[in-house]
Amino acid sequence: MSRADVIERAGLAAAAAAALALAVPTVRALRRHADAVRRVAPELRSTALLRPSTVSNRALLAHRRHRRPATAALPPGVQRHGVRLARAGGPELELDLYSPTTRPAPTGALVWMHGGGLVMGTTRHADAWCARVADELGVLVVSVGYRLAPDHPYPAAIDDCHDALTWVHREASGLGVDTARVAIGGDSAGGGLAASLAQRAHDTGLPVRLQVLVYPMLDDRTVTRVRAERTWAVLWTPPSNRFGWSSYLGHAPGEDETRPYAVPARRPDLAGLAPAWIGVGSLDLFHDEDVAYAERLRAAGVPVDLHVVPGMYHAADDVVPDAPQSVRLRGSALAALADALRDPAPGPTDDRASVSEQ
Repeated sequence: MSRADVIERAGLAAAAAAALALAVPTVRALRRHADAVRRVAPELRSTALLRPSTVSNRALLAHRRHRRPATAALPPGVQRHGVRLARAGGPELELDLYSPTTRPAPTGALVWMHGGGLVMGTTRHADAWCARVADELGVLVVSVGYRLAPDHPYPAAIDDCHDALTWVHREASGLGVDTARVAIGGDSAGGGLAASLAQRAHDTGLPVRLQVLVYPMLDDRTVTRVRAERTWAVLWTPPSNRFGWSSYLGHAPGEDETRPYAVPARRPDLAGLAPAWIGVGSLDLFHDEDVAYAERLRAAGVPVDLHVVPGMYHAADDVVPDAPQSVRLRGSALAALADALRDPAPGPTDDRASVSEQ
């Protein structure tokens, strides 16, 4: 081995050690984390909350990406198959399609974006949810394998999501889809992408019946706000949020950002967007930005069904899926989709009041 190789390996080892050192919580961080956990509803507590889980650099990201999601057993009568969508001048787009084996055509469809802070996750992380929607509502669900930052910063992910929605509309006849009944949605970062997609679909003339935003990641300026307020949150922490937004935007969160669809909460005019269902926990790092976005949508004349769950942290429904709060949150999202996708009549125009679930 040459001296240059030895130096290179030593440098890599030192970088890895430094990255791992950053993963060890400080005493102050542990105390703030413990204080946040004490506010969690008893039904939503889990051993998964005992230690902060942060993704704040590339080394930690690589470690988290190697965790394979548990494979969900599909309900009887639901089939899943992959599609690789060829695109001129760009990489293929991977989609997972979920459909009842006996689905009568045409039906509604849901285009879904998985979570992962814009830097992690695959379509398989949304396996159980996508299969459930297909099974219980009898519709086609298209899960988008969008490209991840920091390897693929903005606009890669939103371009992929828009291409997927465009494909569903273009191939609606062959897919057995009624283009008047196409909804979009996602959770966490996927919810933020769904919000951006609703904006872009409005601007490009693609019909969207409903946008389902499950604790969506909407506003990079939350990073600067929580730093000033010394706010902490469990599961998806402020350092993770900073890393996710920085990786996607290519600059520090909170700086000037005028690129369309990069940060959905920064769009000045929300008029004319698709009706929205928004659900978030009161302890979620995204609570304030989600409620603010719902209020802005309402002010712009967009029907909004907002659900705020007391004592719920980010993605608690994945950690403790059988908790009453988790069941009600996802059940409410499913009911909203059922109203939008089952009935070919025009969508609701009422402005529903906020609901705090107990």
